[in-house]
Amino acid sequence: MLGMGLAAIDGTIVSTAVPQIVGDLGGLAVFSWLFAGYLLAVTVTLPVYGKLSDTFGRKPVLIAGVVLFLIGSLLCAAAWNMASLIAFRVVQGLGGGALQGTIQTIAADLYPLKERPKIQAKLSSVWAASSVAGPAVGGLLAGYADWRWIFLINLPVGLLALWLIGRHLVEPARPEPRARPRIDWAGASAVFATGALLITALVQGGVAWPWLSAPSLALLGGAAALGVLTVVIERRAAEPIIPGWVWRRRTIAAVNLSLGALGLLMVAPTVFLPTYAQSVLGLGPIAAGFVLSTWTVSWPVTAALSNRLYTRIGFRLTAVLGISIALVLLLAFPFLPYPGEPWQPALLMFVLGGALGIFQLPLIVGVQSTVPYEERGVTTASVLFCRQVGQSVGAALFGMVANMTLASRLGENTDLDTLSRALDAPESLTAETLDLLRRAVDAAVDYVYLGAAIAAALALLALVTLAPRRFPVLKEAAGEDAD
Repeated sequence: MLGMGLAAIDGTIVSTAVPQIVGDLGGLAVFSWLFAGYLLAVTVTLPVYGKLSDTFGRKPVLIAGVVLFLIGSLLCAAAWNMASLIAFRVVQGLGGGALQGTIQTIAADLYPLKERPKIQAKLSSVWAASSVAGPAVGGLLAGYADWRWIFLINLPVGLLALWLIGRHLVEPARPEPRARPRIDWAGASAVFATGALLITALVQGGVAWPWLSAPSLALLGGAAALGVLTVVIERRAAEPIIPGWVWRRRTIAAVNLSLGALGLLMVAPTVFLPTYAQSVLGLGPIAAGFVLSTWTVSWPVTAALSNRLYTRIGFRLTAVLGISIALVLLLAFPFLPYPGEPWQPALLMFVLGGALGIFQLPLIVGVQSTVPYEERGVTTASVLFCRQVGQSVGAALFGMVANMTLASRLGENTDLDTLSRALDAPESLTAETLDLLRRAVDAAVDYVYLGAAIAAALALLALVTLAPRRFPVLKEAAGEDAD
């Protein structure tokens, strides 16, 4: 849980300290790579760490991830310019990739099927609390101490996590490998390169350069070519990083696609709802954060209780119920009154979090329960990898949808960031102009939520058409009942 907190808080803690970091180091034009570099490293290393944990065990991979994360944190605190800070954030992300996937896999290793929802819900609570607390902690440290403490604060937490892992984590006995383990370095390099080009194209497209410009087309074309090369390499490898069975098995393929769609739809509330709350409802940053944070309260609660559902009606039907409710709620968002009251989106988010709690966790627990120990790391990593890619695609796609909506209403060269900054000082605008801009933002976020509803519909479609009616759960030594 301490390791999960490290990975979760570092994705958001830097956001509120950007002005201080840029003021000290410069590099305003490239500061977005403080986030993109970390996201890139986490995403592309997930499949690699999943395979390594299946081959060499979870504990050494987890320890290596924490150590690498702490080295990256120490280097970030010592950064002398923006380029060095970005490079060291990538080092942090390389460690963060090991933390995310391996911790989820360890939870499945250590706890029997009936107990997994409780421990997974606790991990979700840590993730939610860290994600919400990150911006506040970052702002306090940057404002009252020094932005470098944002990274130094990781050291005592990480060292404590290392001590606890080294002293108390005892892995269950794993099957002896039939042959000497071989690392698929060619496949790992190909996966890393493909993911790097794809994530870079998605993160920078429409921001650093237009979508149809030469850099975007070159990156997307290069990612497609490398993707084909990766498939060729992996089909020939003795121990592939991403085995073909990940997509040939209906259960795993359905969960991968469903959670990829979840990553896509999560962008709507996490990225666009705070802007809506501040620009349309006129709330301050703290109140806007509260509107968003309501779903972090209900998500872990329903996740922890989801076993009462899926032990009766099965993993697939439980997930179908959750995503169906989420689909209705996402479709309801555009019908909220304008400008409305803050409790209205807050209530909607509270129920949405509850719906997604009974959608995501049964799928993760269910798919982990269909594979033996030696395949669990790869399976968990593939699920998390698809969710991360979905978030990257969603950020790019919905950003384009929002900006196109604003351009159609207010004219070209208008984007959401520019409009949000203008609405930060409403006293400088006339009442008519203020209402016009707020209605434009309201319409843009409405269209984003409709896009999120389409993603929810795609997740539902994947479950109904691909997932088996009953997951083929393996009988475990503890004598658990199969689903």
